[in-house]
Amino acid sequence: QVQLVESGGGFVETGGSLKLSCAVSRSLFSIDSLSWYRQAAGKQRELVTFARRYGSTQYADFAKGRFTFSRDIANNTVYLQMNSLKPEDTAVYYCNAQAGAENYWGQGTQVTVSS
Repeated sequence: QVQLVESGGGFVETGGSLKLSCAVSRSLFSIDSLSWYRQAAGKQRELVTFARRYGSTQYADFAKGRFTFSRDIANNTVYLQMNSLKPEDTAVYYCNAQAGAENYWGQGTQVTVSS
């Protein structure tokens, strides 16, 4: 089992920044991949960024140049730094972990960007 707890969401003005955190309940070395997704009201959940345990990080086109994935191995935590936020970035952001055949989700954290 893997528990994921997101935090760091909130309300920000256009052009502002937020840093989301996802606390993972076990060593990041035991996780095959970690991702951030988001889901806006009335829309499907979409991938923001995907990172394998070893290897490069991939970003959705809308995230490239504005969002950055990082990880703190010592504290089993991953982050999503979001800069130059736009109203269309408003969504619930979810952390996702894949370990073997299992897929885990956090509860999500709301990000609201005012215009």
